[in-house]
Amino acid sequence: MGLIMAVLPDDFCAFILTHGRADRVFTYDSLRRSGYSGRLYIVIDDEDETAGEYFERFGRENVLVFSKKEVASTFDEADIFNDRRSIVYARNACFSLAKQVGCRHFIQLDDDYTGFYYRFDKDFKYSFKPIKNIDTVWAAMLDYFVSTPFLSIAMTQGGDFIGGNGSTHAKSVTGIRKAMNSFICSTERPFKFIGRINEDVNTYTCVQHRGGAFLSLTQVSLNQKTTQSNEGGMTDLYLDSGTYVKSFYTVMFAPSCTRIVDMGDKHRRIHHQVNWDAAAPKILHEKHRRVK
Repeated sequence: MGLIMAVLPDDFCAFILTHGRADRVFTYDSLRRSGYSGRLYIVIDDEDETAGEYFERFGRENVLVFSKKEVASTFDEADIFNDRRSIVYARNACFSLAKQVGCRHFIQLDDDYTGFYYRFDKDFKYSFKPIKNIDTVWAAMLDYFVSTPFLSIAMTQGGDFIGGNGSTHAKSVTGIRKAMNSFICSTERPFKFIGRINEDVNTYTCVQHRGGAFLSLTQVSLNQKTTQSNEGGMTDLYLDSGTYVKSFYTVMFAPSCTRIVDMGDKHRRIHHQVNWDAAAPKILHEKHRRVK
């Protein structure tokens, strides 16, 4: 990926999406520990009663505020609950916020990341080492993104490597078709996140089902707080609705390729399952064309 030569451009920025927990924006410190030196903004909504705390901690000029009500009218929330405790509004707001601060490319991040890691060494053998030069990593990812038609690319998550060296993704450095959490996007390739809950899965299944493309790179990953352990943000919404409701939003959007399953070992839980053979189009090489 050219990690040594890649440099982040001036029209790139990072957004940390957060709500109601100015004292627990773990991603901010994790980015600094990983060497990020680029433009960084905290994104909150105009319904956040703790906005003043964000201004005080991060500086008013580094906190961007958007209107939840205005953004809500621009995409399909998939319900009639009028409950806007969801990150999906901030995700969709990022495209206009990037234009507002003069950026063409950006990465949007959740607020609960505890670290960023390499998953393979220079010889493509499975590894697990902290990233200390994330500027270079993101610059390489951005170079790749610009050279491809992907709508968004992302880092993988710690959960993608459960089992360590024996996990499925540890055996491949090619990437996976889902994209969650750390979306690198462009204002020139806009798309809408959909569904009030499970917005990332709803989006990467539906958009790819229609011919768009997303990718998570297995070479690098992020770790985040355990689901529902960081009070505030999306945690309260998940506690109220449960994982069955969360997962069923995706089934509503993409019933032809997703379903609800019971998963886990000792601690069973309801979760979505994507049938990738039915979710994303397969494009065959020209050499396989039948000649009449």
